[in-house]
Amino acid sequence: MSQSAEPYIPPAMQKGSGAAVSKSRFRKQLKRDKYLYFMLIPVAVFFVLFKYAPLFGEIIAFKNYRLADGIWGSEWVGLEQFRKLFASPEFYTVLRNTLLLNLYSLVFAFPVPIILAILLNEVTRSSYKRVLQNLLYIPHFISWVVLGSIVIAILSPSTGIVNQLMQWVGLGPIYFMADTFWWPVSFITSSIWKEAGFGTILYLAAISGIDPTLYEASKIDGASKFRQIWHVTLPGIRGTAAILLILRVGQMMDVGFEQVYAMKNSAVSQVAEVISTYVYTRGIENLQYSYTTALGLFQSLIAFILVISVNRLIKTMGERGLW
Repeated sequence: MSQSAEPYIPPAMQKGSGAAVSKSRFRKQLKRDKYLYFMLIPVAVFFVLFKYAPLFGEIIAFKNYRLADGIWGSEWVGLEQFRKLFASPEFYTVLRNTLLLNLYSLVFAFPVPIILAILLNEVTRSSYKRVLQNLLYIPHFISWVVLGSIVIAILSPSTGIVNQLMQWVGLGPIYFMADTFWWPVSFITSSIWKEAGFGTILYLAAISGIDPTLYEASKIDGASKFRQIWHVTLPGIRGTAAILLILRVGQMMDVGFEQVYAMKNSAVSQVAEVISTYVYTRGIENLQYSYTTALGLFQSLIAFILVISVNRLIKTMGERGLW
C-alpha cells in the first residue's frame, strides 16, 4: 500500500506567513482608501493640537503657577490646590448648579429629539416634512450670543411678547431672567429650542434603517399607530438612544459656557453660576490658573467615571454601548 501524500497547504496558511498576509492586505487597503486616510489627517492634527497637547498643562494643578515663572519654574505644591478647592463653599454651589441644570436637561430635553423624530417620521408629505426639518434645524446654527439676546428680549417683563400675552389674559408680569425659579426653566426651554431639532438627525437615520416589513406585519396583526411606534419604532432606535445617553451623561459636569454666560446675571448667580463660568471668572479674570486647573481635572475625572459606569449599565441591559 503506497504512502499517502501530504495534504497541500496554501502559502497564505503556512506557518509564519500570517503577518506577511496581514501586511499585504493592509497595504492594499491603504492604497485603495488613501484619499479617505488623507481626509483623516486634519482631524488627527486637530485632536493632537487641541486635545492631547494641552494635557501637558494639567501639571499646573499641582503647582502654584505664576506667569513670570512659567510651568517648569513654578513651585510644586502637591494637592494644595485640591484642598483649597474642596474647602471652598463656592465650589459646592457651582457643582450643585452644574449637576442640577444637567439633570433637568437630561429629564426634559433628552427625550424631545426622540419625540420629534417619531412625529417627523409619520409625516408622509415630503415637501411639508422638509420645511419642518429646516425650521427645526435653523436654531442650531445661531450662536448663543444672538440666541441669548433673543430669549432675553422675548422674556422681558416690559416689552417681551410672553409677558404681553400674560397681561392680555389678566396675569401679572414675570421676571423670568431675574427669578431663581424661572431662570432654570428659561435655560432648559431655550436649550430645547436650539438643539432639539438638530438632534433628530441621528434618530431619523435610525428609524430609516428599520425593516419596513415589521410595520407591515404589525398592521396585519391589527396594531394601531401608537402600537407600531411602541413595539417597532422605539425598539428600533433604542441602540442609538443608548449611545447618545452615554455621551450625554458624560457631559453631566459641563453645562457649557456660551449659553450660561449669555443668559446669566447677578440676580440669579445663586442658580446660574456653573463650573464653566466659575473657571472663567476665577481662572481668566482673577488669574488663578492652578486653582481652576485643579477644578477642571476634578471635572474630567468625574465625567470619565460617569461614562464608564453608564456604559457598563447600558451593556448589562443588552445594548452594545460605546465599547
